[in-house]
Amino acid sequence: MAYPQITFIHTTITPNTLLGQRRQAASANTLQYQLDVLKKTGRYDAFKLEWHPIYDRTPEVWPIPDHLFWDSDVAKWIEGACYFLQQQAMPEISQAVDELVSMIRSAQQSDGYLNIHYTVVEPGKRFTNLKDMHELYNCGHLIEAALAHKALYGNDQLLSTICSYVDLLCNTFGPGPGQTHGYPGHPEIELALLRLYEQTQVERYLSLARYFITERGNLTGCDGRHYFDVEAERRGADPNMKPAFYPEPRSLWYHQAHASIAEQQTIEGHSVRAMYLLTSVADLFRLEEGHSDLEAATYRLWNNMVNQKMYSTGGIGAIKQWEGFGLDYFLPQGTAEGGCYSETCAAIGVMMLAQRLLQTDLDGRFTDIMELCLYNAVLTAMSIDGKKFTYVNQLASSVKDLSERDDWFTVACCPPNMLRLLGTIGGYIWSFDTDSDNRTAQIDVHLYVGAKLVFDCGQSQVILEQETNWPLSGDVRFKLHSETIDVAIRLRIPGWAKSWKITPQLPGADLNKGYVTITSHWLKQNPDFTLSVAFEPRILFSHPLSNTNTVTIARGPVVYCVEDIDNDWVQDHFASVLLSPACEIAEKHIQGSDMGDSYVALTVTKGASLLDASAREATPFLSEDGLMAGKALQDLTFVPYYFRANRGGRGQMRVGLKKAT
Repeated sequence: MAYPQITFIHTTITPNTLLGQRRQAASANTLQYQLDVLKKTGRYDAFKLEWHPIYDRTPEVWPIPDHLFWDSDVAKWIEGACYFLQQQAMPEISQAVDELVSMIRSAQQSDGYLNIHYTVVEPGKRFTNLKDMHELYNCGHLIEAALAHKALYGNDQLLSTICSYVDLLCNTFGPGPGQTHGYPGHPEIELALLRLYEQTQVERYLSLARYFITERGNLTGCDGRHYFDVEAERRGADPNMKPAFYPEPRSLWYHQAHASIAEQQTIEGHSVRAMYLLTSVADLFRLEEGHSDLEAATYRLWNNMVNQKMYSTGGIGAIKQWEGFGLDYFLPQGTAEGGCYSETCAAIGVMMLAQRLLQTDLDGRFTDIMELCLYNAVLTAMSIDGKKFTYVNQLASSVKDLSERDDWFTVACCPPNMLRLLGTIGGYIWSFDTDSDNRTAQIDVHLYVGAKLVFDCGQSQVILEQETNWPLSGDVRFKLHSETIDVAIRLRIPGWAKSWKITPQLPGADLNKGYVTITSHWLKQNPDFTLSVAFEPRILFSHPLSNTNTVTIARGPVVYCVEDIDNDWVQDHFASVLLSPACEIAEKHIQGSDMGDSYVALTVTKGASLLDASAREATPFLSEDGLMAGKALQDLTFVPYYFRANRGGRGQMRVGLKKAT
């Protein structure tokens, strides 16, 4: 049961939990809101293949036309809608899905080709710019939409259309004579092809995914040269032309195409592309043997990302220009400090990669990062009502970039990605395997969420319930219902947990890579049990090599920030606030705030101070560190980072505060 897009249907999330509330907002507001935007902007009708004024517009980011992603915007909305429709009837949403599918089918060319831009705007130029123009990326999202549509409706109305397109790709791309020896500039189709292969068991889909993955970065793959160079010359372009997102010509690392994946030593380039690529790599070595080099590379790049290039919120990508990774330990918090991008889709991509790795290696280090992203860099990207979104998730605001959300974006990948994730989040909570012959089942619990899991093992049913207020508190009550199936459970114990216990007491409760095993024998005697994880505020320190010298407050899996609405005296986006690691912190449980959320607010009652900027010396340095003492602040209030920019205010916010000496 590898894919959350399939397994989520077995999970019902409790409505009054944090994730339950976000899912309710998505079904009640986000689906319809995004549908209205698709119609208002022209995306909804784009598959009618009629001319739209935006097609004449000068690109905001050259050479990418502003409409280039419209295929995927529609596809991702269809996909997200189909996930919610599997668990809730919404006639208007269902009708829109039907109409969009009809338009997509009618837009397909006689040979199977399906793309808005190259059918309407530049006919005759298909597959001439794989590096920049996102044809295959768009196809990948159409594949995922078709799989979700098939799961909902049980027919091949959309899937057969998309498979015809994929069959054209299988004939067009590959190592054979007469085939194009290329691959997409933006990975996505690779992970979609692997999902399509699992659904259909058509070997050519697996072969094409494998080819795209292993051919990537081949410096001599096309007539002894890099494919992107040959492709550029074939269309009459200079391979040294520099797109707006390149810092220098031929920045192949932007596409993770500077070397084969197996040879890449550090994670580089556009962060979303890197996550989608590695997700497909992890899926490939799960599906078939013979890829030990790719497996080793995936672990190596994961470690580099987590240890040297990830923010405390789980966000990745420090550089705005290429929306991606910078140097090791280059992790400024905001624009005023030199960067910080932390794109929403990238954090979702980290969750996708972690989930895939857990299928072959049940290791809590992957789950810890998955949870870190979920409750911080991901959930912060959508407002409580589900109608406003963030593309960039900086850790510190500035005059130029306030902490705020937007209604929509020209490149609108993030809002429907939130929809897709919330639709399938049940598949991230746990995974399970069954052996009906031996009447046994194994459940691995990755995330703690108020939810119920139901699945069949042979003719019998297994039910596991979680009752919890996580991430506000660390108590999780489990109820197992399984009369005839022997069920074993493995529970993840977070790496940040200072203490934990299981009640009734579990003999020999030893951890193995962050998970504790509960045997079927013990569960038969104790089908109701409780996991208690200690929740208390803790201080996170920035790495010395990052040169940021900050401290951050976290509680459980949640990272905290300060906002001007709670600390209305702030004028400089908290840049002058100092925080002692020995500070005293008080907790306050806010039940049903004005915004509808319950959360835990934290207040530093001792240990916060304000730097006295007037005490500067008339030199480019200081002869003593007296500045760092600061003027004591009576109170400094923190709220969860995911809760930011929901209550008004002036958009001043910060996560990491300068460490007081």
